[in-house]
Amino acid sequence: MDLKQLEAFVHVAELGSFTRAAIALDTNQPALSRLVRQLEVELRHTLLERNGRGVSATPAGQRMLAHAKGILQQVQRATQDLDALHGASGGHFAIGVTPSFAKVATHGLVRAFRATFPQATISVAQGLSTHLVEWLMQGRIDVAVLYDAFETPLVDKRTVFTEELFLIGPDPGGSAATLPASVRLRDIGRYPLVIPGRMHAIRRMVESAAAEQGVRLRIELEVDAVASILDLVSEGIGYAVLSMHATATDALKRRFQVLRITEPTLFSKLAIATSSKHIPSQLATEAIAMLESQILPLYGKAA
Repeated sequence: MDLKQLEAFVHVAELGSFTRAAIALDTNQPALSRLVRQLEVELRHTLLERNGRGVSATPAGQRMLAHAKGILQQVQRATQDLDALHGASGGHFAIGVTPSFAKVATHGLVRAFRATFPQATISVAQGLSTHLVEWLMQGRIDVAVLYDAFETPLVDKRTVFTEELFLIGPDPGGSAATLPASVRLRDIGRYPLVIPGRMHAIRRMVESAAAEQGVRLRIELEVDAVASILDLVSEGIGYAVLSMHATATDALKRRFQVLRITEPTLFSKLAIATSSKHIPSQLATEAIAMLESQILPLYGKAA
């Protein structure tokens, strides 16, 4: 297996065509086909299959695509890191963030990065915390800003924000004064919940805490996007478990009923995470420092 084989496979799989991949790599189709076939023989798996529109990755090919992209990105970072020893100021920084963080901080992050590292490039990927961990381990991103809801020895994490979680309901209108200000965790099962799917970090936190209290959650709907959750809550479909940050950054500036969860109080932890098996480049190290000093405070102010 060599890098040319991986590069050929990645281009064909992503472009869905040997013709387009050959143009992108400035080579010919027979040479490209040989490289992909050599890789398939070595791995003993068919990675691509032809269809009426071109080619697509097989299930084995889809898994290999993630590995191949991670390997190529790691090689690129290694080259850039060594170039930095000779004073080269370029390179590429890849960061993954949760949707809630992206909503508040992406613009400021890109602007600050370009001002601080004018010769370098940046890419910002958005995903659930579980996906961000996978991308870190695959080498697809240098750092992630995610919710810390699980432990793995393959990822180094450091908590940077702790946010209290509340039960969020529709605007009570004039009856707000007669409603309770809090709800015990053991009573939360009475409320129909609009909550993210099981892959979501906050869902894991809430379910784990409820299970410890012997509480079975009443799941009305599973919705991952916070904006959509707030839409449904506003319409009276159910209640959500979110931080005040979620309502404070609501684009429509709607009013909601906010109940504090007690006995116990629930918290989510926002963390900076890096892979424990990949050494960060000099650019990544400096960019992470910039992230902490200039960008993370923006997230705190938005709440």
